[in-house]
Amino acid sequence: MTRKILLLACMALPLAACEEFETASGSPSNNFLNPVPESVQAMAAPYQDLSAVRVEPASGCFVYRHVGPVETTFLPLRTRDGRPICTQKPEEEAPAT
Repeated sequence: MTRKILLLACMALPLAACEEFETASGSPSNNFLNPVPESVQAMAAPYQDLSAVRVEPASGCFVYRHVGPVETTFLPLRTRDGRPICTQKPEEEAPAT
């Protein structure tokens, strides 16, 4: 009896892994830019896949979906020099005095 319960509990774990990941903002993690801005396309190194690019909310940098032989992950979008491509942070307003 306890083996059946343990087996059922263990079966729930792989099913939970199928849940779609959501970011802190509550939106799905696959909000890709379509189309990718031309300025970003011009700066990006040629070996990166620009078909699935988005802006990482925490850093403000562009990331692209890399499909590897084992897993699919998001990597920073880089220039030909190897520098990350990021958006400019808006300037903070000075407090009124």
